[in-house]
Formats: sequence, C-alpha cells, structure tokens
Amino acid sequence: MTYVVTDACVNCKFTDCVEVCPVDCFYEGENTLVIHPDECIDCGVCEPECPADAIRPDSDPGSNQWVELNRRYAGIWPVITERKDPLPDAEAWKDRTGKLSLLSETPAAA
Repeated sequence: MTYVVTDACVNCKFTDCVEVCPVDCFYEGENTLVIHPDECIDCGVCEPECPADAIRPDSDPGSNQWVELNRRYAGIWPVITERKDPLPDAEAWKDRTGKLSLLSETPAAA
C-alpha cells in the first residue's frame, strides 16, 4: 500500500506533510505536491498533517487515478524535503473540490 496526493492539494500546496515524511517521497509542482508511490513506506504519518485532507491511502475507492498521477509527476518534479509556506490563496481553495483541471504540470521553481 502507499499514500497518494489527490486534487484537493491543487492551489493549496500545504507542506506540513513534507516535514514529517521519514523517506522524503514528496515531489513539488508549481501548484501541488505528489507522493512517489514506489518510495512511500506506508507509514501514514503524512495523512493527518494535511489541512486540505488531500492525502489518501491507495486502498480508497477510485484511488488508481491518483497513484498513476502521483507516479507520473514524481518522476519529473523535484523532491521537497522541507516545509514551505502554502500558496497565497490556500485557505480559500482548501475546501473546494474537483480541482484536477487546475493542476499545473510545471515543476516548482527552484
């Protein structure tokens, strides 16, 4: 099993989860994060840290799309190992649903 980031992270990009990850398996895009599903050790410490409830276990119904999306972007985005400030409008976007179409494929700025 692994954990994955869903579209609930898009336009929020809270990084509380990054700070607690013991294996540094988070990768950063311009407006979201992903978890590399092959690096995640299924410890689950990241899930309760996410203010947007964007981290889910891959055993959740419908999670296959998130596993593949997380794997794809983890292969091209840079790893993130330290907490950063969320995006400026994160609180306004936090509870919105259906944000997948807003996902930017651009890696985070260095």
